[in-house]
Amino acid sequence: MLYTIVIAIIIFLYGIIIGSFLNVCIYRLPKKENIVTTRSHCMSCGYQLKWYDLIPLFSWLALRGRCRKCKAEISVQYPVVEALNGVLYLIVFLCCGVSIETLLYCLMASALLALSVIDFRTFEIPVGFNVFIAVLGLVRVLTDISNWSEYAIGFFVVSIPLYIIYFVTKGRGIGGGDIKLMAASGLLLGWKCNILAFLLGCILGSVIHILRMRLTKAEHVLAMGPYLSAGIYVCALWGTGLLDWYLSFYG
Repeated sequence: MLYTIVIAIIIFLYGIIIGSFLNVCIYRLPKKENIVTTRSHCMSCGYQLKWYDLIPLFSWLALRGRCRKCKAEISVQYPVVEALNGVLYLIVFLCCGVSIETLLYCLMASALLALSVIDFRTFEIPVGFNVFIAVLGLVRVLTDISNWSEYAIGFFVVSIPLYIIYFVTKGRGIGGGDIKLMAASGLLLGWKCNILAFLLGCILGSVIHILRMRLTKAEHVLAMGPYLSAGIYVCALWGTGLLDWYLSFYG
C-alpha cells in the first residue's frame, strides 16, 4: 500500500509538471510561436519568469494568481490545466498500474487535454498532436503485435466514414483535425474501442453543446475535439469493460 501511494504521488507530480508545459503549448502553438527556445514571461509586462515562478500549481497559489512584477492577473487556466493533467495521470495509474499502458495513456491524456483547449478556443487541432497520438499508437501495436489487425482496422474504421462526410459536405460536416484524431486514436485503442469512443464523443458533444447554447448563448459551431478526446480517454481505460457489459445482454 505504501509503495502504491508513493508511486501515485510521483505520477501526480510528474503530471502537473507536464501540465505546465501543456500551458506553453496551448498559448504558443496557435500563435505559431516557438515552444522550446522562448523563455516564459508575463503576458502583460514581459517580465521573464524565474525558476521559482514556474513551480506548477504552487507558484500560482503563492503569487495569488498575479504577476510578481506588474501584479496583472494570471489566468486560472494555468493551475487548472496543471492539476487536471495530474489527475488524469493518477486515474490512468490507478486503472493500469505500473505498465506500458500507463505510460502510453498518460502521454495520450496530455495530448488530448492540450488539443481540447486549443480546439475549444480556435476550432482547430494542431496536426502535431494527432501525429504524436499516432506514434503512441504505433508503439501500442508493437507491444501487442499479435493483434495488429485490430489497430490497423481502428485506423480506418471511423476516419474513412468521417472523410466521406468531409468530402461530401466540403468540410462543413466535420473538421479535418477530427478525422486525423480518430485515425490516430484507432491505432492506440483498436477498432472496437475507437467506435465506442466516437459514439461517446458525439453524445457528449450533442448534450453539452445544446446545454451551452441554452445557458450561455454559445454559437452553433461545435468544436468536436474536446468531446472526442473525452470519449477516447474513457474508452482507453474502460472501453473493453463497457463493451463486454453491453454485449453481455445479448449473450
